[in-house]
Amino acid sequence: MIDIKSMTLAELKEDMEAIGEKAFRAKQIYEWMHQKLARSFDEMTNLSAALRETCKERYEYTSLQVARVQTSAIDGTQKYLFALADGNLIESVLMKYKHGNSVCISSQVGCRMGCAFCASTIDGLERNLKPSEMLDQIYSIQKITGERVSNVVVMGSGEPFDNYDNLLRFLQLLSMEEGLHISQRNITVSTCGLVPKMRELAEEKLQITLALSLHATTDEKRKKLMPIANKYSIGELMEACSDYFEKTGRRITFEYSLVGGVNDTDEDARELIALLKPLNCHVNLIPVNPIKERDFVQSGTDAVLAFKNKLEKNKINCTIRREMGRDIDGACGQLRRRHKEQSLQ
Repeated sequence: MIDIKSMTLAELKEDMEAIGEKAFRAKQIYEWMHQKLARSFDEMTNLSAALRETCKERYEYTSLQVARVQTSAIDGTQKYLFALADGNLIESVLMKYKHGNSVCISSQVGCRMGCAFCASTIDGLERNLKPSEMLDQIYSIQKITGERVSNVVVMGSGEPFDNYDNLLRFLQLLSMEEGLHISQRNITVSTCGLVPKMRELAEEKLQITLALSLHATTDEKRKKLMPIANKYSIGELMEACSDYFEKTGRRITFEYSLVGGVNDTDEDARELIALLKPLNCHVNLIPVNPIKERDFVQSGTDAVLAFKNKLEKNKINCTIRREMGRDIDGACGQLRRRHKEQSLQ
């Protein structure tokens, strides 16, 4: 069956004509899917019953089912556990800010990157998500809450660049006029550092924000935290980041998870300053989210502030990421993992 929610409007028009329908039917269906956020063909009331039946036979219609929702008593952050058609589970997070609602989505079921401080990767990679499954995380949340989503972050479970082609299609569909029309400047994609794909993305000249999970200042230290560092050195990463800025004019965001006693020392701060000074960038300091399967501890508040101050004194733009959803398994992969464990009991 054809995955209809992953099609562009032009593709759907062509397909409608191929089955003997007028091209304007494609526009109607597209509006139902991407603007009215219909959950099924049955909701598409301006289509004939016969066409709706044809669509059901011809197309696969992605519509995620909510398996669980947790709402933070601290800040109202909501964590959604969605069930896919094949029974797999994925996580998404709705974060409410003064400037609008932001949704953090998953790009894969699980992850194979093996980063030491992340729960998503513990059970490995199950499969890639289709563009429609990435989109429907946002659509479902918007439909459930009745509130507009203005910012999207591809920073949930999975490595987006390990699902590169589907990611590109998703970005195209999310920002198109006929859909939610979210500005590319309001979309952030995170990577642990797949250098060839970073260079490929630079050639696309999109206006999204690229966020690189750095987390260490030397290859030796980074290898202990992130297996991908065995393949691509920090030198190669910095070259790819420079290339991205040169091609797109978009400054890079560096994600740096502060782990107590591991990468939060004065020496780490000095090395990070030396590394990033030549680049036009922003640093997002993240007090690491403790997960029970790992023994990493969060840097103390004083250590986090001292680290930030050192960067700022050296004119490196820097923020401390607000901790959201700590009381609801806020970190990537935690809720999915806990839900699976409880199901086995």
